[in-house]
This record gives sequence, C-alpha cells and structure tokens, in this order.
Amino acid sequence: MPTAPSASSPALSAEHGTRQRVARSILDHGPSTAAELAQRLSLTQAAVRRHLDTLLAEGIVEPRERRVYGNRGRGRPAKVFALTDCGRDAFDQAYDQLAADALRWIAQAAGGGEMGEAAVAAFARARVQQAAERYARRLEHVPPEERAKALAKALTEDGYAATARSAPTASGEQLCQHHCPVAHTAEQFPQLCEAETEVFSRLLGTHVQRLATIAHGDGVCTTFIPKMPSEADPEDAHQHAAPDQNMPPTTSKAGRNPA
Repeated sequence: MPTAPSASSPALSAEHGTRQRVARSILDHGPSTAAELAQRLSLTQAAVRRHLDTLLAEGIVEPRERRVYGNRGRGRPAKVFALTDCGRDAFDQAYDQLAADALRWIAQAAGGGEMGEAAVAAFARARVQQAAERYARRLEHVPPEERAKALAKALTEDGYAATARSAPTASGEQLCQHHCPVAHTAEQFPQLCEAETEVFSRLLGTHVQRLATIAHGDGVCTTFIPKMPSEADPEDAHQHAAPDQNMPPTTSKAGRNPA
C-alpha cells in the first residue's frame, strides 16, 4: 500500500514536507490545478508539478476534469488534482470502519430493510443535533446574507475545511466542504449526508440542494443555497421562500446520487 504524507512520518525531508503541504492544500481547498496550488503555496508551477508527479505515483492524488456547474465556456475543462481514498486515509479517517460496523449493527438490530434504514436515519439526525445547536447559536444574530459564510467558518472549526462562495449562475451561493471525516462511512450510509443537509436547510432558513458529495466520489461536498427573498428580485422572491420551521424533516436524497 502506498505511503501517504503524514505529519508523524519519520525524518521528514524538505521535499517530503512540501509534498505534504501540496496534499494538505488539496484537502483544504478541494480539487486544484497546478497553477492554483503554486499560487497558494508560493511555489513555482514546475515545483508543484514535480511534487504532484510523486503524489500521483504514490496513489495519493489523481487527475480529473474540473466539474462545471451551469453553462460551460469554450475550451477544454481545466485538469485538477484531487485526493484519492488513500490520500484521504492519510489524514483523520482511522475510525471509519468502526463507525460503519456500528451503523450496520444498528440497521440489523432494527430488523433490516426499511426499518433498518429508518433506525440509521434516526441515529444520523441525533448525531448532528448537538453540532446543529452550536451552529444555531453562532448564526443567531448573523444577517441572512452572511449566514452561509458564518456556517462555513463553524464547519471549518469542526474539521470540514468549508468555504462559501457565489454560485456560477449568481442565483445563490455554494457551501463547499473540502473534507469529510466520515466519507467512507457516508458512502455506505447516505443517511449521514441527508441528516446534514436537513440541518443546513434549517439553519439557513431555506431549502438547499446537495450538488455533490465526497462520499459519492466527488472531490468536494457542494451544497447550493438559493438567494433569500430579501436578496432576490421581488418577482422571484416567492421561489425562495423560507420553509416553515415546523415542517417535518426534508426527504432529500442528497448523498445517494447527487446531480
């Protein structure tokens, strides 16, 4: 099995340390081009490409075409480098198998089938509830137009390396989580992604849509947040009305097969 860059590796050389920075930058910011990595790390593109070649050979990163949401411009899509499962395992996913085994036991103990899925979903909602309460306190006095950024900051503090930015269509924002500590478990149990999406919707006061998840094989977990009524054009405001907080949890299938 290839050896991934790790802060605990013995006798870290300068070269190894720089490769670790390259891998960590991809983890924190998502799939990146060589030019983006060079700019973030204050390195030359030639140096970045040399380290990427090594990381490719070790199975830590893989090349992909950059995923484009909305209308694609002319020309070939930029080639980006994303972490492989092995690359992510080098960081903090040591307990994924234990978590997956526990959820599988919960599903079987509940009777399997639909009852088992419901039991896992109930666990997933309970798991995120404590974090949801903390996030709610953080967002309590934040203006609606700033909530996505505030939520991204709170998620980053919990290890999700999150950012918020305008969506390509300018019709809302994208909340991007560049790291997921339970990605492998969520691949087997998408209820974890669904519970998280429900929390985002409640915290932000609007329906949100998961466009991509790391668990589904995408480089970044991407959630689309439409403009709030106060931000949208008056004639479009009714399309973005905040959901009734007393409504039952959404039945979103986010994480199962994102568009």
